[in-house]
Amino acid sequence: MGRNLQSGDRLRPVDLARGHGLSTQAVRNYEESGILPAAGRTPHGYRTYTSLHAGALRAFLALVPGHGHRTATSIMRAVNQGAVDGAFRLIDESHSQLLDDRQTLQAVENALRDLEPAMAPEPDVGPEPAAASGPGGTFIGPLADQLGIRPATLRKWERAGLMRPHRDPRTGYRVYDEADVRDARLAHQLRRGGYLLEQIAPLIAQVRAAGGLEPLGAALHDWHGRLSARGRAMLTGAAELEAYLRDRG
Repeated sequence: MGRNLQSGDRLRPVDLARGHGLSTQAVRNYEESGILPAAGRTPHGYRTYTSLHAGALRAFLALVPGHGHRTATSIMRAVNQGAVDGAFRLIDESHSQLLDDRQTLQAVENALRDLEPAMAPEPDVGPEPAAASGPGGTFIGPLADQLGIRPATLRKWERAGLMRPHRDPRTGYRVYDEADVRDARLAHQLRRGGYLLEQIAPLIAQVRAAGGLEPLGAALHDWHGRLSARGRAMLTGAAELEAYLRDRG
């Protein structure tokens, strides 16, 4: 392996950096982080790299769009430490998460199809009603359990305008009616899709107003595009990583 690391033309940090629009400090940081193999040194102590280091850099930069910076770093560290099976496990986990996200997107689309026939404009009733919940009403704890989140998360979503539970007149507890539960489920799915609360709030408001699924349709179309781009980026990253593995022998 030492022979491979030093084979080929010697490259300076600037030679690696220029081809990828990086700074020489970034290249040095990548080496120190274990993303690149350790560099050779001249008699004066200057770093020298080889085509193998260039391949490692290409692999890392190709892995980032599909797996994220942290996971891509862990993959390259594992490979450079000889723990290739560990690198493959990290890649498998990313693919598993992508599949989960695709299933989540499908669940959102199914939820919208189920919601669409029942949607109707909600009048502005002013202050929260004093009456307790009707059929289908639930309290914050059970709803949080259903969604697999903390009650504090539901309170945060309420402050962001994603739902409008009223209060039980006897206990003062929040009561979520069917519309609130629907909005909470949509918010939960969209949060899993990577959307921010300020992006979700107008979508939920549009659902409440009825007849306005266009914003959600556009969001879901964008979500589809991002998942497809991520899947393709994983293929590109896999190809570059395979080339790097071959170069390592």
